[in-house]
Amino acid sequence: MAKKFKKQQQSGGTPATVALTAAGVAFTVHAYDHDPSHPSYGEEAAEAMGVSPERVFKTLVADVDGALTVAVVPVAGSLDLKALASAVGGKRAAMADPALAERTTGYVRGGISPLGQRKKLRTVLDASATGHATICVSAGRRGLEVELAPTDLATLTEATLAPIARP
Repeated sequence: MAKKFKKQQQSGGTPATVALTAAGVAFTVHAYDHDPSHPSYGEEAAEAMGVSPERVFKTLVADVDGALTVAVVPVAGSLDLKALASAVGGKRAAMADPALAERTTGYVRGGISPLGQRKKLRTVLDASATGHATICVSAGRRGLEVELAPTDLATLTEATLAPIARP
């Protein structure tokens, strides 16, 4: 059940879809019924949409040398914290406190989008994203994904492209 958003639909939606609409970027929203008992938000999204887990990306918030940094990696893998730190010229990275990540981004865990965040954070997109015509990321709440070109995501978030995922 995909829904295409048009440019004129700027009211409503999530901050992520509003940001995409305002930027005039082509995207498709995929909604599905979120199962709170599923062990992985990202894998649940891939299964529900029938999309390869290599094309569905999760948004993680890490602390790199005291600065919150967004990492966008495929749900099929995991974040390499050392690679993330290196990608932004840092020395040490650790996962951010979930409550701090939620307060800073304005989204709940499992629904954090790299787009439309309350506070703009440095973002790193795993380089594997460029191997796909489109990828899916959270649209800002559990059970809602947005599909767009990885180049558009990188441009809108001013992301650094780097190999930050592990299989």
